[in-house]
Amino acid sequence: MQTFTRLYPDRAEGLSAVDVASDLPGPIPDGRPFMCLNMIATADGRATVKGRAGTIANEADYQLFHATRARMDGILVGAETIRVESYGRAINSAEARERREREGRPADIVTVVATRSVSLPSDVGLLKAKQNVVVMLTPSPDAELSDGAAATVRYLRDEDMVAGVRRLRTEHGLESIVCEGGPNLNATLLPAGVVDELHLVYAPKLAGGKDPLTILTGPELDPPIELELITLHESGGYIFCRYGVRTATG
Repeated sequence: MQTFTRLYPDRAEGLSAVDVASDLPGPIPDGRPFMCLNMIATADGRATVKGRAGTIANEADYQLFHATRARMDGILVGAETIRVESYGRAINSAEARERREREGRPADIVTVVATRSVSLPSDVGLLKAKQNVVVMLTPSPDAELSDGAAATVRYLRDEDMVAGVRRLRTEHGLESIVCEGGPNLNATLLPAGVVDELHLVYAPKLAGGKDPLTILTGPELDPPIELELITLHESGGYIFCRYGVRTATG
């Protein structure tokens, strides 16, 4: 098990990923889920290397990634991220599932996939795990997956992504969500004011490359969204920043 050192607001050593994530989620807003955005980037700002975010991470990031999931009711992720990263069972640790059940919560959480076309192959890991409940958040009035998914699949159809996020609270009972990107989805949610926190990991790596993909695509934000540092941790040379998003009003 990797350990973390908290550097801010006060110093503490020997923390586990479960310790770091223990006070999540934050306060639940009225009318929508609490949402934190979980991303990783190299020191020169790349969100992927060779097309994947997983190649940037270390073991501590992997453990905190899953510890954060285990504190939430659901995951929100774009379809392209599923195509690239495949995913699997949402809560992949028996220990985490047992801990959730001791706390009176379901062992597994819901995965919400933001997709325009619902064109995911049924053999990706997310859809192969029979324990998963997957909600397709889509503007399409009738598109559905082809047969073959072992997971339980439901559909939430809304032309407005932000309205769909609010409906995840009112119609699916999700009070807290961790959004795992990608950058196009981030660019929709952040300016709309429905993201409460940004959890950003800085990897001690330089990747270079022309026109690198960053954690946020889309037009320039004017004015920029301001962030407020909540906690700062370190493990294995990686820096784990938890920011409050000051403009979260949606």
